Amino acid sequence: MADRTAPLSVEELHALVAGGDVDTVVLAFPDMQGRLQGKRFAARFFLDEVLHHGTEACNYLLAVDAEMNTVDGYAMSSWDRGYGDFALHPDLSTLRRVPWNEGTALALADLAWGDGSPVTAAPRQILRRQLERLAARGLTAQVGTELEFIVFKDTYEQAWDAGYRGLTPANQYNVDYSVLGTGRVEPLLRRIRNEMAGAGLTVESAKGECSPGQHEIAFRYDEALVTCDQHAIYKTGAKEIAAQEGVSLTFMAKYDEREGNSCHIHLSLADGAGRNAMAGDGPGGMSGLMRHFLAGQLAALRDFSLLYAPHINSYKRFQPGSFAPTAVAWGHDNRTCALRVVGHGRSLRFENRLPGGDVNPYLAVAGMVAAGLYGVEHELEPPEPCPGNAYTAGHTHVPTTLREAAGLWEDSPIAHAAFGAEVVAHYRTMARVELDAFDAAVTDWELRRSFERM
Repeated sequence: MADRTAPLSVEELHALVAGGDVDTVVLAFPDMQGRLQGKRFAARFFLDEVLHHGTEACNYLLAVDAEMNTVDGYAMSSWDRGYGDFALHPDLSTLRRVPWNEGTALALADLAWGDGSPVTAAPRQILRRQLERLAARGLTAQVGTELEFIVFKDTYEQAWDAGYRGLTPANQYNVDYSVLGTGRVEPLLRRIRNEMAGAGLTVESAKGECSPGQHEIAFRYDEALVTCDQHAIYKTGAKEIAAQEGVSLTFMAKYDEREGNSCHIHLSLADGAGRNAMAGDGPGGMSGLMRHFLAGQLAALRDFSLLYAPHINSYKRFQPGSFAPTAVAWGHDNRTCALRVVGHGRSLRFENRLPGGDVNPYLAVAGMVAAGLYGVEHELEPPEPCPGNAYTAGHTHVPTTLREAAGLWEDSPIAHAAFGAEVVAHYRTMARVELDAFDAAVTDWELRRSFERM
């Protein structure tokens, strides 16, 4: 990946800065939730100093909750350790302009400690480690993420003031594949598509989805790290563009009792010659490698659910008949299964249907690669594919709560072997922090149910 042409070269950035076209450079990294955290630099200072030496940020950025509160339990960062810094080193293969912010370029960063060693629990590093394990076998992962969102006519500030209740969706009914329905919000969707293209992403299409105001914009399948980087940039950029347009959008997994926002992740493997290593002469056109890799997904699915569904809200999606999976099962082009095998020959791949729009793509793809390698290393074979309705076929159930998923992750020998004790403990703490916060909260549901009647 190091020789990949960047969307914007350093030489081009120098020219843009000299010509006054770029005056700001954002340097950011994905946090535990996959959100971009970092700094905005004067462009000239970035070129003179940060480009060569990096910058620093407080290491609490990988040890806080979703609301940026300091919490106990993280080994890497705490009051006892003084909340020091880690270093941000620009990955220049990610340098690009961001057209939705005037005069601005952006680069993503890798994190390191003061001695130069990588920050092991950083999401981008976790994915890099698994991709290195694949590379040792002469393989690269190709990935696509299909990220859904719901658009509301309310601004983010209006949504906050309303407690996120009673918002007006951009569409009032199911507009799945509807050209008329998507036309209602085409000015927003067009701007997102075109400005993502200006940031170096290759847009494929936009379509409506089934919940009121729900849409999806798809991007070209690419190398795993590239796709995850683009996913994080797109998610941030789409929110910024929506805010500029006086509307809001959410990627949360389950906004209401209707179908939630999914983020189906497609994955295939390429060999050293660029051929699809998953295609072969076996049943369904699969190679032995793909069968082992697919079997590993099933074997680790419950243990790795924390990586695919990282929040309390994530588990609200897993309802029968909802197009979100409940069964640890696979099938050929079967959307009732957790794992769906699609394509043929050069396009053969599988789709993980567990993740929602709230997923951290780096962690999810790292989990899929690690699960697949577990299957390859142990030469696992998948069961027969599910030919019908997996919701009613009696398969093992995916975890139904974050508490269940966190326990499986913490106790998983597969997770410990693939990721190491530090990573397992770090993300178990993330789950505990969210569970503690939720357990202490009084919800609207409780108030409605109990205020008068109990």
